[in-house]
Amino acid sequence: MGITLGPDGALWFVEIGAGQVGRIDTAGAISEFALPDREARPHAIVTGPDGALWFTEWAAGRLGRITIDGVIDHHPLPRLPDDLAHGPDGVREGEPHGLTVGPDGAIWVALEAGALASVSPGPAA
Repeated sequence: MGITLGPDGALWFVEIGAGQVGRIDTAGAISEFALPDREARPHAIVTGPDGALWFTEWAAGRLGRITIDGVIDHHPLPRLPDDLAHGPDGVREGEPHGLTVGPDGAIWVALEAGALASVSPGPAA
Protein backbone atom coordinates (compact mmCIF):
# COMPACT_ATOMS: atom_id res chain seq x y z
CA MET A 1 0.00 0.00 0.00
CA GLY A 2 2.73 2.49 0.93
CA ILE A 3 5.59 3.66 -1.27
CA THR A 4 8.61 5.90 -0.65
CA LEU A 5 11.86 7.01 -2.22
CA GLY A 6 14.72 5.09 -0.63
CA PRO A 7 18.19 6.37 0.25
CA ASP A 8 19.53 4.37 -2.71
CA GLY A 9 17.36 6.25 -5.26
CA ALA A 10 14.98 3.29 -5.72
CA LEU A 11 11.28 3.22 -4.92
CA TRP A 12 10.45 0.98 -1.96
CA PHE A 13 6.94 -0.29 -1.29
CA VAL A 14 5.06 -2.65 1.02
CA GLU A 15 2.75 -5.45 -0.07
CA ILE A 16 0.12 -5.82 2.65
CA GLY A 17 -1.45 -9.02 1.31
CA ALA A 18 1.82 -10.74 0.39
CA GLY A 19 3.68 -9.86 3.60
CA GLN A 20 6.72 -8.44 1.89
CA VAL A 21 8.66 -5.31 1.03
CA GLY A 22 9.49 -4.50 -2.56
CA ARG A 23 12.03 -2.35 -4.37
CA ILE A 24 11.95 -0.90 -7.91
CA ASP A 25 15.31 0.40 -9.12
CA THR A 26 15.80 3.18 -11.67
CA ALA A 27 16.00 0.62 -14.50
CA GLY A 28 12.61 -0.82 -13.50
CA ALA A 29 13.92 -4.07 -11.97
CA ILE A 30 11.79 -5.29 -9.08
CA SER A 31 13.14 -7.10 -6.00
CA GLU A 32 10.93 -8.47 -3.23
CA PHE A 33 11.86 -9.29 0.35
CA ALA A 34 9.57 -11.66 2.24
CA LEU A 35 8.98 -10.77 5.88
CA PRO A 36 9.75 -13.46 8.46
CA ASP A 37 6.10 -13.12 9.54
CA ARG A 38 4.16 -13.13 6.26
CA GLU A 39 0.94 -12.35 8.20
CA ALA A 40 2.32 -9.05 9.61
CA ARG A 41 0.43 -6.99 6.97
CA PRO A 42 2.92 -4.21 6.21
CA HIS A 43 0.96 -1.03 5.62
CA ALA A 44 3.16 2.08 5.26
CA ILE A 45 6.86 2.72 4.61
CA VAL A 46 9.27 5.62 5.03
CA THR A 47 13.01 6.22 4.73
CA GLY A 48 14.52 6.69 8.18
CA PRO A 49 17.35 9.00 9.18
CA ASP A 50 19.54 5.91 9.73
CA GLY A 51 19.50 5.09 5.98
CA ALA A 52 17.14 2.12 6.37
CA LEU A 53 13.48 1.81 5.39
CA TRP A 54 10.92 1.62 8.20
CA PHE A 55 7.49 0.08 7.76
CA THR A 56 4.43 -0.63 9.85
CA GLU A 57 3.51 -4.24 10.60
CA TRP A 58 -0.17 -3.60 11.23
CA ALA A 59 -1.27 -7.13 12.17
CA ALA A 60 1.79 -7.73 14.35
CA GLY A 61 1.52 -4.40 16.22
CA ARG A 62 5.14 -3.40 15.63
CA LEU A 63 7.50 -1.69 13.21
CA GLY A 64 9.81 -3.39 10.78
CA ARG A 65 13.10 -2.07 9.44
CA ILE A 66 14.87 -3.17 6.26
CA THR A 67 18.30 -2.10 5.10
CA ILE A 68 18.99 -1.45 1.42
CA ASP A 69 20.76 -4.84 1.49
CA GLY A 70 17.52 -6.57 2.52
CA VAL A 71 18.30 -7.24 6.19
CA ILE A 72 15.05 -7.11 8.18
CA ASP A 73 14.55 -6.59 11.90
CA HIS A 74 11.60 -5.68 14.11
CA HIS A 75 10.92 -3.02 16.74
CA PRO A 76 8.19 -3.18 19.36
CA LEU A 77 5.95 -0.19 19.89
CA PRO A 78 5.78 1.52 23.28
CA ARG A 79 2.93 0.43 25.58
CA LEU A 80 -0.27 2.38 25.04
CA PRO A 81 -1.50 4.67 27.81
CA ASP A 82 -3.82 2.91 30.27
CA ASP A 83 -6.87 4.89 29.10
CA LEU A 84 -6.45 3.38 25.60
CA ALA A 85 -5.76 -0.20 26.75
CA HIS A 86 -8.75 -2.54 26.71
CA GLY A 87 -7.58 -6.04 25.81
CA PRO A 88 -8.09 -9.13 27.97
CA ASP A 89 -4.83 -8.42 29.76
CA GLY A 90 -5.37 -4.64 29.80
CA VAL A 91 -2.98 -4.12 26.88
CA ARG A 92 -4.14 -3.26 23.37
CA GLU A 93 -1.94 -3.73 20.36
CA GLY A 94 -1.13 -0.41 18.73
CA GLU A 95 -2.13 -1.40 15.18
CA PRO A 96 0.31 0.97 13.46
CA HIS A 97 -0.86 2.59 10.26
CA GLY A 98 1.00 5.72 9.10
CA LEU A 99 4.53 6.77 9.95
CA THR A 100 6.94 9.61 9.31
CA VAL A 101 10.28 10.93 10.47
CA GLY A 102 9.87 13.77 12.95
CA PRO A 103 12.09 16.83 13.32
CA ASP A 104 13.65 15.07 16.32
CA GLY A 105 14.87 12.23 14.05
CA ALA A 106 12.50 9.70 15.65
CA ILE A 107 10.10 7.50 13.71
CA TRP A 108 6.59 8.71 14.62
CA VAL A 109 3.73 6.26 14.16
CA ALA A 110 -0.03 6.87 14.04
CA LEU A 111 -1.85 4.06 15.83
CA GLU A 112 -5.38 2.89 15.15
CA ALA A 113 -5.99 3.11 18.91
CA GLY A 114 -5.94 6.90 18.61
CA ALA A 115 -2.42 7.51 19.85
CA LEU A 116 1.03 8.34 18.52
CA ALA A 117 4.18 6.37 19.25
CA SER A 118 7.81 7.38 18.85
CA VAL A 119 10.65 4.94 18.15
CA SER A 120 14.35 5.81 18.01
CA PRO A 121 15.84 4.74 14.67
CA GLY A 122 18.58 2.17 14.43
CA PRO A 123 18.98 -1.61 14.36
CA ALA A 124 17.04 -3.71 16.85
CA ALA A 125 18.93 -4.40 20.06
